[in-house]
Amino acid sequence: MEANNEPGNVSCNSSNDKEKSSEKIFVNHAEIAWQEMRKKWVGDPSNRTSEMPAEPVIGFNATYEDLLTSNTPFNKPIPLAEMVDFLFDIWHGDGLFD
Repeated sequence: MEANNEPGNVSCNSSNDKEKSSEKIFVNHAEIAWQEMRKKWVGDPSNRTSEMPAEPVIGFNATYEDLLTSNTPFNKPIPLAEMVDFLFDIWHGDGLFD
């Protein structure tokens, strides 16, 4: 007679219990290391704000050439969303992004 694993049929087969307890559980060490590195790179999410700064770091009249030819650093870091918007507008205007 075969053991039925339906919820209503509970079997007390001790050999099955021993086999299950001796099975090794897979631990993905690479994923754990990746998650730890990601936390260091991304930082603490509770410290981040989801709103854009009131004044953009890149001026509205800034050109691509202005950014490339200047060696002076910006007063504050450029948020990624602002840089993506800037590059999209420039590339779209040049016909490089359709």
